[in-house]
This record gives sequence, structure tokens and C-alpha cells, in this order.
Amino acid sequence: MTHVIGSVGGLDPAKLAEAGPALQQFIDRGEIAGIVTLTSRRGKIVQSEALGWSDIETKTAMRPDTLFRIASMTKPITSVAAMMLVEQGRIALSDPISRWIPELAEPRVMRNAAGPLEDTVPARRGITLEDLLTHRSGIAYAFFSEGPLKQSYEEALGDPAMNRLTPDEWLAALGTLPLAYQPGELFHYGHSTDVLGFLIGRLLGKPLRRVLSEMIFAPLGMENTDFWLSGDKRSRLASLYRYDETAGQLAKVTMDMYDEPPAYTPGGGGLISSASDYHRFARMLLGKGEHDGVRLLKPETVQLMRTNRLTNAQRQVPFAGMPLWQKSGFGLGISIAEDSVDNPYACGAPGSITWPGIFGTWWQADPVHDLIMIYLIQHQVPVSANSGATIATGRGAAGRRALPVYQRAIYDALQGG
Repeated sequence: MTHVIGSVGGLDPAKLAEAGPALQQFIDRGEIAGIVTLTSRRGKIVQSEALGWSDIETKTAMRPDTLFRIASMTKPITSVAAMMLVEQGRIALSDPISRWIPELAEPRVMRNAAGPLEDTVPARRGITLEDLLTHRSGIAYAFFSEGPLKQSYEEALGDPAMNRLTPDEWLAALGTLPLAYQPGELFHYGHSTDVLGFLIGRLLGKPLRRVLSEMIFAPLGMENTDFWLSGDKRSRLASLYRYDETAGQLAKVTMDMYDEPPAYTPGGGGLISSASDYHRFARMLLGKGEHDGVRLLKPETVQLMRTNRLTNAQRQVPFAGMPLWQKSGFGLGISIAEDSVDNPYACGAPGSITWPGIFGTWWQADPVHDLIMIYLIQHQVPVSANSGATIATGRGAAGRRALPVYQRAIYDALQGG
């Protein structure tokens, strides 16, 4: 299903129409099951695609309202909730998180992030709210770690997305683990936003699921975004696939589902959403905190989120094996494009914001062109400390090579209109 409207604000409809057939080729070759895209300019939807299959085995077609596990696209949403509380004076960026997360009040720090777990030193200072928002807390992910820390995270914390622990149990387990780096030392991708979400829940005395619903989803009309799917919506959830190199074809990845709303709601990666819902959220950020008459944040707060916080020294450290910070900065919960040439995460004008999901979901809000792009797939690739280029761009991985095709098609239409 393809929908392209007439020329809007300099976008060439003929060039927009080329996006669908180009993306369909990846489905026809069996590299990817299906794709949903949505593109808007100046608040008007100018292009959308629902291509291929939501589920190959049942021949369920992708639809515009298909639901996707958006993984780390959850992080900007949780970060917005935190900044709303900063605006309200409930918490400050410089506040130590130990006030709400005593489990992390006196962390130990590994001398060598890949070395022995017992070889640690005391943290030089406490973890702050800003550390969580900028992934400079020293808290790691198992799959982006190496050495003994990787196994310890896996054993103590379990699956980062599907977990039967309560937030208190999970935080207690995290508190037994050392930090990979000193708080504030460098950007190290990990469970920081999960901790942020549980901190928000403790601060407000209610589960993060309820907080996000009340503060963000209901006001913006995001009716299909949640940590849990009721039975009547499960048929709309796209299946997850991986590319089996040996068999030369896609293989379904079985994912557990919660029978009831879970206690564990990771603010760093647990949400399910749709293209239209995430578009509302992206429009709010592009609208400097306001969408359709609903204001969540002040313009100056959004600008703060969109301002790089990394130091020059921190930008020299690769992210998941990529020199990402040579092309982008990182603000409060989102990355900011500075140079789109060979940028693995962004393709827009300087100032464009994004943060993708590990299953291939991606979005971007380009303030220069007033352009929003949403690209949703469900595709699993192996994840390791140096696999960032594969995750982001599909380099070396069938199923991930379609994203740059979508990006080029939209910007070619913009330039040609």
C-alpha cells in the first residue's frame, strides 16, 4: 500500500513515488519481511508506505497501523518525561540519583571495563540525572560489554526487553554490579534510560507505564503506544525476523508476550508503537514542545535537549565501533546531526534529531526542512560491542540495507521539488 499526495512545500511527488518500488525490491529479494514508512513536511503527511508482510507465515500484510517493537526509540520518550519533571522543579539535571535510587548510591568502578570484576575503585562522584540522560553514568549493557562484565550483566539482569523482575528487584541486581566507567567520564551505551524510567516512577509514586500514558501518550493522542498489548491488538504486531545466512532466507524470531501489564517497564527500550503515533511525538519535538495545541515542553527545554553535551575528548571515543560523534552530537536523550555525509544515524540538515531502535526502527526530525521521517521494520541482527554500523546501516547485513534507500529517496524529492 503506497500513498503519495501532491507537491507540498517543494517535495517532488514523482520522486516521492520512487521510494515504494525501491523499498519493495528488498522484500522481493527476501531480505526483509515488510516496511512501514511515514514522511511529513510542514506538518502534512506527504508519503507513506505499507509494504510486504507483517507476518510471512500467515501472509498478513503490513498496514499503516501495524504495531512495532520500537526498542531504543523508547529512550527519547522517557527523556521527555524526565525533562517535563525538570521544568516542574521536581528534579534537576545536577541532582544525584541516589536520592531516588539508593541502590546506586556508592558504586564501584572497574579499572578496566573488560577486566576482572573484582578490580574496582570507588566512584569519584555520584551519578546525576544528566549522566543518565547522556549515557555517561558508567552503567553498561551486556551486549555492548566485553569480558566478565558482559556475563555478569546477563546473569544478574536477564533480558533487557522481556523481564519478569519488578523494578525494585532489577535495581537491586544492578546495584551489585560495578560501573564500566566513572560517572561523567564518557558516553557508554547501557541501561541508563531504564534507570531513568524507574527513577521517574519512584519520584512520582506510580509505574512508568502510567506516567508516560498520563504525561505524554494521552495528551498527544498516542493511542497505540504502550509497554503491553491487549489480546485484541496482538494481531497488529509485526513479527520479528532475522536473516539466516546459512539458509539464505528470513527466519522468524519467537518473542514472549506478557499476559498482563508487566511490572518491568524499561524506559530504555520496552515500548510498542505505530508510525502515526511516533509521528505525533516527533512533531511535538519539531514543534519546540508543542503539537496540535498541546504543549509538553517549553521551547528552551527542547533546545536544551537538542544541544550537544559531549566534550571534545568524549567525541573521540567510538560508539559501538563507529566514529559517530565525529558526525553527530548527543544532547539529553537524543542525538543531533552535525554532518550528514557518511553519518550512520542521520541523513538530514545540521540540527536534525534522532535515536533508532535495535530492531531496525528509525526516525528523524529535520528542523531546517520541517521534515519528519519514520521508518519501521522488525529485523534482528547480532549485537556486540562493535556492531553499530551493522545495526544502524545494514553494512554487511541483509535486511538493513533498505533504510539508506528510503533516506535518499526523500531527500532527492526535497532537492528536486
